[in-house]
Amino acid sequence: MVELNQLLTWCNNTLNVKAFKDYCPNGLQIEGSHTVHKIVTAVTASQEAIDAAIAAHANVLMVHHGYFWKGEPEPLTGIKGQRIKKLMQHDISLIAYHLPLDAHVTLGNNAALADLLDMTITGPLDPTENQPIGNVGELPAPMSIDAFMTHLTERLQRTPLHLSGSSTTIQKVGFCTGAAQDFIVKAAALDCDAYISGEVSERTYHDAKELGIHYFACGHHATERGGIQRLGLALAQQFNLDVTFMDFDNPV
Repeated sequence: MVELNQLLTWCNNTLNVKAFKDYCPNGLQIEGSHTVHKIVTAVTASQEAIDAAIAAHANVLMVHHGYFWKGEPEPLTGIKGQRIKKLMQHDISLIAYHLPLDAHVTLGNNAALADLLDMTITGPLDPTENQPIGNVGELPAPMSIDAFMTHLTERLQRTPLHLSGSSTTIQKVGFCTGAAQDFIVKAAALDCDAYISGEVSERTYHDAKELGIHYFACGHHATERGGIQRLGLALAQQFNLDVTFMDFDNPV
């Protein structure tokens, strides 16, 4: 068992939260019990995740995608109101880390994706950023397009959407998890053979074709399972807590 404030202090310092200008508040979003004995982690604070936390008798739900995004309606009505009501009724704290969890060099989503795909990170996708949220990596050896598709499918357990580029093999890869399809331009500027993100837009097809870089849309959820799992494991070790990752199938 650990005090909620102690848990938050460790997370906020470890993830260097103050260094990020984000689209949502990082850290504690909804305050529940002041002591923590059980944490459920998930990619998104969906109703499924909340119900799982309740069923597990957790008093913290920790996610990558929480609430209170810039531009979203402020009233606590509809599904957001119902979700928050359930959390508060069961005295469950909601803790969310967005960009800080993408960027962390060992616990982050991009670090986890690189390890999953056997890529060695060689630098940031944007060298001008103080806290880069995307990276460039190298595969151990060049792979054919078909072999790389098979590699992605096996490791991520889903078939990516591939938009063809010009190279016949892939070794240098730019990547940024989630909805970072427009960073394909940055990857092309660094002479990457391919770029990986989660989602895809209509314009991405034209970008890939005209820039001559392969694009692989691997799924927002699929590319961002790693960070929250790593953070949960780190908390379990740091505070000797019961932490369970709950994965819910999401085709996007």
